[in-house]
Amino acid sequence: MAFDIAVKRIYEPASPADGQRVLVDRIWPRGLRKADAALTLWLKDIAPSDELRKWFGHEPARWAGFQQRYRDELDGNGEAVGQLRALLGKGRVTLLYGAHDEMHNNAVALADYLRETG
Repeated sequence: MAFDIAVKRIYEPASPADGQRVLVDRIWPRGLRKADAALTLWLKDIAPSDELRKWFGHEPARWAGFQQRYRDELDGNGEAVGQLRALLGKGRVTLLYGAHDEMHNNAVALADYLRETG
């Protein structure tokens, strides 16, 4: 089954095209009021562990290692992954993240994981 997944920085304005908006960071984004986030769900439990997040440090040179380690964590996190897959079964889901790097962040890695594992 092909999921309809989008990835977007949480600081970008919400759009009806986003579908269900799910924040996939463990830490709330700086300077953003919860009322302005227009979230369907804040799924902290699907975010990388603090240990992995600190190791990665958004260093592009560590991207491949981060992706593999994060996939290993996701493989062992059936409850949170199942919760997100259930939302995806209802239509488009936009995974939201707070990082500055639009290509190397946990939401991009999570979207790839979901697309590949169906």
